[in-house]
Amino acid sequence: MSFQVFGIPVSRGVAIGRAVLVASSRVDVAHYFVPTAEVDSEYARLLQARDAVTRELQDLKADLPADAPHELDALLDVHLLLLNDEALVDAARQWIAERHYNAEWALSAQLEVLARQFDEMEDDYLRERKADLEQVVERVLSALGHGQNKGGAGAAVVVARDFAGEDPLLLVAADIAPADMIQFKRSVFQGFITDIGGKTSHTAIVARSMDIPAVVGTREASRLIRQDDWVIIDGDAGTVIVNPSPIVLEEYRFRQRQSELERARLARLRHTPAITLDGQRIELHANIELPGDAVAALDAGATGVGLFRSEFLFMNREGELPSEDEQFEAYRAAVEAMRGMPVTIRTVDVGADKPLDRMSVNELRHEHVLNPSMGLRAIRWSLAEPSMFRQQLRAIYRASAFGHVKLLVPMVAHLSEIKQVQEAIRRVKQQLDDAGQPYGLVELGVMVEVPAAALMLPMLLRHVDFISIGTNDLIQYTLAIDRADEAVAHLYDPWHPAVLQLLSSSIAQARAAGKGVSVCGEMAGDALFTDLLLGMGLNCFSMHPSQIPSVKQRVLRADTQRLAAAIPRIMESEEPGRVAVELLAAQRLH
Repeated sequence: MSFQVFGIPVSRGVAIGRAVLVASSRVDVAHYFVPTAEVDSEYARLLQARDAVTRELQDLKADLPADAPHELDALLDVHLLLLNDEALVDAARQWIAERHYNAEWALSAQLEVLARQFDEMEDDYLRERKADLEQVVERVLSALGHGQNKGGAGAAVVVARDFAGEDPLLLVAADIAPADMIQFKRSVFQGFITDIGGKTSHTAIVARSMDIPAVVGTREASRLIRQDDWVIIDGDAGTVIVNPSPIVLEEYRFRQRQSELERARLARLRHTPAITLDGQRIELHANIELPGDAVAALDAGATGVGLFRSEFLFMNREGELPSEDEQFEAYRAAVEAMRGMPVTIRTVDVGADKPLDRMSVNELRHEHVLNPSMGLRAIRWSLAEPSMFRQQLRAIYRASAFGHVKLLVPMVAHLSEIKQVQEAIRRVKQQLDDAGQPYGLVELGVMVEVPAAALMLPMLLRHVDFISIGTNDLIQYTLAIDRADEAVAHLYDPWHPAVLQLLSSSIAQARAAGKGVSVCGEMAGDALFTDLLLGMGLNCFSMHPSQIPSVKQRVLRADTQRLAAAIPRIMESEEPGRVAVELLAAQRLH
């Protein structure tokens, strides 16, 4: 039966494929693909775990005291029957053989199938046996190693594969952690669907960076969609179509082909300088998460890295933070890959929706009980960990000997924070001098993502070389909206007059002070806002590499003087979004 699920469109385009359910609310396991040569050994690993649990239950049954309730003995019999039913482990073999799922993933996929069958049973007693099935599966998963794969990686790790002729796969999950999204970046998934999230949640951001369609905030998708269902993701409308009819399927396949042609046309702009009609050169930089992303940045025609999110080097570490040398090698790799172009490295921005595995009990309390967006995160966390912070600064400064490096400090709200950073930099430079290690000239900048920073910008500008406006958090904090919460996602409004006022004044003040200014939030990569930002005087945009071609196209067709003339009326309007669309479009027609 065909049906639709509605959510929030966060990455445009159309994806068609089979649903892959991961990160079930029942069990949280590792997800990775096994090579063809290892399929038999992977199934053998599953059988070994099943046999180990069988022996464990048999031992428990044999050791029951004489006065134990009869129900307990009967319950163990039920668990043994479920455990050895061919509908569980034997059926899981098909997931391993045909989908190349690892044992844990195959078992949890089959659990999803069987659990839904139990839910549909009319008999109350049989329906309640679903809980027994879940307990049995959890025992087998425990025997497999508590959801850890053979390589010891954490949950939801997916490695790339290339099995020709197989159906495209679409990821369906309740939610995906930022660290796990990074693991998915080079995976086979061609689209994402999640129950929760908003336009600037990290699932959305990474989906856009991969240039694949995504719909978030669907609320019920992971419950309604079954493993292996045929699914269409309409990333433009925010619609998910499950088990579509042949006519609908053909219509969306036509749209897919049209999108591919448009991408190919935009790709031809790669080597064209981003210069407006009135001769203004615009810098289009890339946001990256890992050093290897610099290659994609260059391929897209980026003229620098405007945001290297260093925190992703710290994730999926199982409690161990990267050493100074490991960080140095990562930063140097990115710097050298950019061939002399600027690389802006943001100091570690953890907390809120990006916790670390090694966070303390007190920090985890902040993550799960208090409001994490307002807590110990970003520069606050770095200053609370001075040894770690100086280690990162040393690695960044050492990398600066190999190219143009800029240092960016996130979530600054107090002048004292900048002064503490400057003192840490002074100590680090002294340590490097004493050790005879070379370093280059590193510009210092702050992110304007807290309204306090925007309002006190003249004071901050006296102490820094540049600013980068992080619109995602700036909108969140200005409007008091959790950007990952689909319940209030409709209130997340980049066109809000207060947001536009902070944006416009920040750009104007930085330019008046002769300091560099860029926008690195999602507005920078959204072509709907390109004219607005150009009209405000912005000449440096930083975005995901996949977004550069469409923004460049807008830049090449823009006249910044005409666009600037429309800005006052937009700022004075009670409906700036509507007025902007009308006025800016009119300016382009002249």
